[in-house]
Amino acid sequence: MNSDSDLQIAGDLLEVQHLLRPAREHPSTVAEFVGLARTIAADRSQWAHLVRYDATTRWYHRLRTGPGYEIWLLSWVPGQGSGLHDHGPSSGVLTVLEGELTERTDRGRRTLDAGAQRVFAPGYVHEVANDSLGPAVSLHVYYPGLTDMPMHATQCAAAVAL
Repeated sequence: MNSDSDLQIAGDLLEVQHLLRPAREHPSTVAEFVGLARTIAADRSQWAHLVRYDATTRWYHRLRTGPGYEIWLLSWVPGQGSGLHDHGPSSGVLTVLEGELTERTDRGRRTLDAGAQRVFAPGYVHEVANDSLGPAVSLHVYYPGLTDMPMHATQCAAAVAL
């Protein structure tokens, strides 16, 4: 107890609604977008029934939109990849829902297991691929919504080859 104050809160603070800010309907900060992705990831009923696997092309489905943002669900069979690209003016949050993905940049490569998240700024160049032996599912939040995905020549060939 803080001896400098006579203020004490009894009971559950979360029950005192007038002291809490109302929850926003839509995220507006990086932390809120990360939190939204985590919330969706934790609730399989929002996405698991939508997942499809396609051996000929990467499958994707726009899961949700909001003011200025969109959320995509992607599946990856072994060997599928995005190619080296950026997201134009969009920032993003990549969350691996199931399986394992590999992210390659000019700084090297990183294995992303289920639950891993990557936050990236506009112009961030990377390649994402399923180098594992099993399928993978990922969630992608873009703000603003994805309007451009420029492909890049393999400028980071050393990192891609790792």
